[in-house]
Amino acid sequence: MEFPKYRPRRLRRNERLRDMVRETTLSPTNLIYPLFVGPGKDTAQPVSSMPGVAQLSVDRVVKECREVSSLGIPAVILFGIPERKDPLGSEAYSDNGVVQKAIREVKEKVPGLLVITDVCLCEYTDHGHCGVVKNGDVDNDSSLDLLAREALSHARAGADIVAPSDMMDGRVGAIRKILDQNGFQQVVIMAYAAKYASGFYGPFREAAESTPQFGDRRSYQMDPANADEALREVEMDIREGADIVMVKPAMAYLDIVYRVKQRFGYPVAAYNVSGEYSMIKAAGKNGWVDEQRIMMEVLYSIKRAGADMILTYFAKDVARQFHGQ
Repeated sequence: MEFPKYRPRRLRRNERLRDMVRETTLSPTNLIYPLFVGPGKDTAQPVSSMPGVAQLSVDRVVKECREVSSLGIPAVILFGIPERKDPLGSEAYSDNGVVQKAIREVKEKVPGLLVITDVCLCEYTDHGHCGVVKNGDVDNDSSLDLLAREALSHARAGADIVAPSDMMDGRVGAIRKILDQNGFQQVVIMAYAAKYASGFYGPFREAAESTPQFGDRRSYQMDPANADEALREVEMDIREGADIVMVKPAMAYLDIVYRVKQRFGYPVAAYNVSGEYSMIKAAGKNGWVDEQRIMMEVLYSIKRAGADMILTYFAKDVARQFHGQ
């Protein structure tokens, strides 16, 4: 292919030509919208570091889900903020927990919407870690039973997909086993398979009230310098029964998204996390970038890398663009 016979600009001349030859497609059906559900009634507590995001009471979550569904977004993922916390995160696996209540309400009132639930203990423990703490350390094996109980409680409430984000070794197998033993063979597991110990999570920890009270999460979340390890983590989760594997964060880990998709050919999710969202929001507010344009460019890059679905706080904004709103 040589100039002048080959002129790539010919196919960029106008919008219709560009549409016809576009290699990567993005639509609302590729998106998952995260929601933070807390106690109370008719309440919405804005998250200061995440413009447009709030902690919502169950009735407000239902209202939000109706809008999400009307925009053609197929799924939400729920994160819970309990009324009380304790060392074992007991609200996480209570049938009357805030997430369990929200699942039941959403499935009853917005039945066409898929409900995904985050399975972790960090929002529910008074120490803010993702498992059981023993002698100042997060104990892997004793955490598995509680995570499995949490996933089962979500399935009983009506969740379509459970998404373990804790990064304990063996948790996918423990969850698959308890779901199958209790007749929930059709409940999907979306595993946070390659979840990095990232600085991009800062705003989320405000939203979910889940900052560790001591230490950090680097003993169980992955080292940002490692790529081959991510493939081993993903392979282990697939062997244990994961139906979808996730890479988190997305923007700084597009090489991981690509390698996971190429190696395994499994459905891949990528989480466009809170820090990624907030940076774009802040830069847009200050007039440093075109927020809407950057938003689309970032999401196309994640899709282009190989993600089949993207968890993003931009989901509603993107859907409105596609609907011309």
